[in-house]
Amino acid sequence: MQLKNLLSLLQKRFFKTSTILSATSSIPSSSFTALSAPKTLQVDKSNAQNPQSVLSFLKSYKFDDTQIAKLISQRPSLLQSKILTNLSPKFQFLVENGFSGELLPKLIVSNSRILYRSLDSKIKPMYELLKKFLETEERVVASVMRASWMLTSDTTPLVPNMELLIREGVPEKRVIHLLLSHPRTFMHKVERMIVCIQTAKELGFQPSCATFTEAVRIIVSMTDSTWKKKMETFKDLGWSEDDIIYAFTRCPVCLAFSEVKIRKAMDFYVKTMKLELEDIISIPMLLCFSIDRRIRPRYHVLKVLVSKELIKHDNKPGWVFRQSETAFLDNYVFKYAGEVPNLLEVYNAAKTKAI
Repeated sequence: MQLKNLLSLLQKRFFKTSTILSATSSIPSSSFTALSAPKTLQVDKSNAQNPQSVLSFLKSYKFDDTQIAKLISQRPSLLQSKILTNLSPKFQFLVENGFSGELLPKLIVSNSRILYRSLDSKIKPMYELLKKFLETEERVVASVMRASWMLTSDTTPLVPNMELLIREGVPEKRVIHLLLSHPRTFMHKVERMIVCIQTAKELGFQPSCATFTEAVRIIVSMTDSTWKKKMETFKDLGWSEDDIIYAFTRCPVCLAFSEVKIRKAMDFYVKTMKLELEDIISIPMLLCFSIDRRIRPRYHVLKVLVSKELIKHDNKPGWVFRQSETAFLDNYVFKYAGEVPNLLEVYNAAKTKAI
């Protein structure tokens, strides 16, 4: 889409067309006479060419029209940004440090505050701190893309929270891995992290075990009200408090899912598969799997095999669902392809319905 057309699109979608600034009356029609702006956006007449320059600048960094439109809707004042002193230095720094190609537009759209935060006092210090721990540019990029707002956040809680976990006995490599995979964990107040660590220990998690950091991550991510609501959801489904704690100690992430996902999983296991509640509690990982993309397709295959007496009916198929897709296909689809030629079609049809 040409820049003139994009400006027109932005006008229609995001700007008050009834308020045409008098300052545009002397601007050449080839630039942006059609562009009006919200009252909160003060346009400098001497800088009236700037919006098209900003759009050209974004286009040069591979921002597509949808991404540009979203940015402008979030930050209308972006059209008046100074390119040489604000946008260009930030973009150059980010590109030089791994956010090149499609990554840069994705990063900026996911956290437009980057365009307004200081490069020297905010963005660089956080990047350099992450680089200190994660060591490689690729790992820093991976971490930031999982939590883009970190790049514009205060660095204050990061180091104390990491040191806190290490003092508690968590291996340093596991702390680093948590920073890479779930960086948000370290951006909570230290006081809250202390409480969450103590809670995990009281539940029986040992800092030296791999599940400890997972438990802390889940606990720190939920407010007290969210935790209580999650407990109420499980109790409403027939779980006791001891059942919930047992499942959490076996698989902490099972409490991280939404109420909708938990209820959907329980409904399928209990009503469709006729599993006993005790069977689900004993394998809480079952709650982590996608019903539509993983469980239901495999269930259909098992039903066919049982109906043809190729395998025995099993009321405890949790171990089947935990297999990788390759292992499941080898053990339950390709293995019986001779007896049931359409078994792969049955499996793929169930997966297609989930899409």
